Amino acid sequence: MSLMRHFLNPWLRTVEKPRLRRGTPAQVRRALALQSRWLFYGPSGATGSWGQYGQIPCLEIMPRGVQTGRILLFIHGGGFVFGSPETHRAMAAQLAQRIGARAVLPRYRLAPEAPFPAAPRDIRAAWDGLLASGVAPGDIVLGGDSAGGALAFGLISALCAEGAPRPGAVFGFSPLADLTCSGESFTSNAARDVLLPVESAARLCEAFLRDQPADDPSVSPLFGQFRGAPPAWITVGDTEILLDDARRLAARLRQDGSAVELVVERDLPHVWPLFHNTLPEARRTLDALALWIRRQQKWEA
Repeated sequence: MSLMRHFLNPWLRTVEKPRLRRGTPAQVRRALALQSRWLFYGPSGATGSWGQYGQIPCLEIMPRGVQTGRILLFIHGGGFVFGSPETHRAMAAQLAQRIGARAVLPRYRLAPEAPFPAAPRDIRAAWDGLLASGVAPGDIVLGGDSAGGALAFGLISALCAEGAPRPGAVFGFSPLADLTCSGESFTSNAARDVLLPVESAARLCEAFLRDQPADDPSVSPLFGQFRGAPPAWITVGDTEILLDDARRLAARLRQDGSAVELVVERDLPHVWPLFHNTLPEARRTLDALALWIRRQQKWEA
């Protein structure tokens, strides 16, 4: 493990975890927006612009020298309550450059202002809009982190259930898969997780669901079906409260016949690829995922 990880984990535990435990949605949104501008930056030469797919605003990032026919559709996390395309643009741009793709990040509606089912409906609209624009589904790689992972795999489940066109591959960084919070690691890793407080995770789910079923597959893909799903790649840290979400989601995909690569890393924080500018492990994860995507899609570097 790198020296930077030994600085990052204590900072997350002493500063960010208490903020998530005590902060209001507005406070957490402001803090994340500021930190993303200070700490995260994308590759040199990448350009960003706003467009719309299915009437959903989307941030489009074009790294230098990309193949325009390749699309990375990335769904940001944040417990369905905070986060934005801006907070995750640097990480998405870094991955997009590695695979030679254009990144598309939908600005889906957030709770508590727009509770379930606003978010999964917006993601489906963006997906349908991309296809309507002429993009071939197999040229799209779909992914997300945390709650964005829930939405990404929830979309895959819906497409499989309908027999609709699916992307060429799907991935998740520390994906949330079960809004019932029934994973054993919610308890066993409660003290070990340096970022996510268990009580806050439950509170965010409640703010998002508003008494709607927590096992809806569009946001709890563990309860979905995945016959015909594309190849999947999932990574999670062994100290995360979402460890069992990732494990059980991988098992669910395999049960329905999908090829899944599950990577469990030691003592890394929730969605550590966000820290790609300072954390060597984050860059290695992005490199490994990019290599996996290029192999699945038969994309040249």
